[in-house]
Amino acid sequence: MMDKKKIDIDRVFQALGDPTRRALLERLSPGPISTPMSVSKLAEPLQMTLAAVVQHLQVLEDAGLVKTEKVGRVRSCRVEATGLRAAEQWLKARRPEWDQKLDRLEELFAQEDGE
Repeated sequence: MMDKKKIDIDRVFQALGDPTRRALLERLSPGPISTPMSVSKLAEPLQMTLAAVVQHLQVLEDAGLVKTEKVGRVRSCRVEATGLRAAEQWLKARRPEWDQKLDRLEELFAQEDGE
């Protein structure tokens, strides 16, 4: 189970760095609750083979962003929040430092304008 395994933040950001994988995540999460979708339905609007979509989903699953499940002959997937939470926590931990640097930059610009 993904919750018990430590999430590799590098894998999360590497997975999110690809526009196709972000598009897959967006298609899987249109509403407040992630509804499972078959891989073939998920792949319909994409201009790539089903095998390529499965490879992208594997990267997302390895990063803790997607969960896939096979029932009979149909493989379905849904958003897995574990990887997204890890990215959110990483960004949140750095926000105060970024805010401080941006505030300092704003002060420097204000000083230049005042001269």
